[in-house]
Amino acid sequence: MHEPILEVSKVRAGYGAINVLWDVALTAEQGRLTTIIGPNGAGKTTLLRAIMGLIPLTRGEILFEARALGSTSTWNMADIGVTMIPEGRMTFDTMSVEENLIMGAFPKAHRDYVDARLEQAYRMFPRLLARRRQLAGSLSGGEAQMLAIGRGLMADPRLLIIDEPSLGLAPLVVDALFELLERLKEEGRSIILVEQNTQRAVAVADHVYLMQGGKVVLSQASAEVDLDHVHRLYFGRSLVDAKIE
Repeated sequence: MHEPILEVSKVRAGYGAINVLWDVALTAEQGRLTTIIGPNGAGKTTLLRAIMGLIPLTRGEILFEARALGSTSTWNMADIGVTMIPEGRMTFDTMSVEENLIMGAFPKAHRDYVDARLEQAYRMFPRLLARRRQLAGSLSGGEAQMLAIGRGLMADPRLLIIDEPSLGLAPLVVDALFELLERLKEEGRSIILVEQNTQRAVAVADHVYLMQGGKVVLSQASAEVDLDHVHRLYFGRSLVDAKIE
C-alpha cells in the first residue's frame, strides 16, 4: 500500500459565479502515476488549476503530504515540491533552451543544483543539448514538450503534474513521450497526468480517474479498467453504470 501524496476531498471550484467542479475527490499515491481522463469540458484542467492555487476553492480541501494547500500561493508551489507542466508547453519563446531550463530551478532551494540538473536534463533529452543556445520559440512541438518536461524536473519535484502532454504531437513523438513517462515511473516519481489519449493514458497509469461534467464518475486501478466501458462513460452513454471504488 502506497502512502498518499495528494488528497482532494469534496472540492468545488470554478470561475466567478460558474461552478465547474462538484465535490471532486481523488488520491494520488507516492511513487505512482495517477491518470485523469475525460472529455473536453469535464473539469480536468480546472482541477489542476485548483490544486496549483490558480483558482480558489468554494468547498472542500486539498492536502499535499498531509498538509492543507489552502494558504499556499501558486508561486510557492515549487518550493514545497509541486511542479506543473501546463497544456500548450508555455515555454519562454524569446529565451534560449538552456535559459528556459534554468528557470525551472528558480526556487532558491534549487539554485545550487542547476549545473547537475542541467546535466540530467541533457542526458534525458540529448536533442535539447544540441539546441541549448537556440531560442525556445524555434523548437518543434515535440522539442518544446521535451523542454517543458525538462524544465519541470529542474526543481526535482516530489509531485509532477502534467496537463495534456501529447496534444498536437506526431505519433512517433507521442511514443517517445510515453516511454519517458514509463522511465519516470521506474525512477519512483509521483505523477498526475491529464491526457486526451485514453488508451495510452490508461496503459501507463497505476490508477485511473474519469471525470465527466465536473465530477469523478470512475475510480479504478489501471489493471482493472475496461476500456470499452470507459469509452461509453467518456461519451456519457452509461453514467448510471459507473462505479466508484
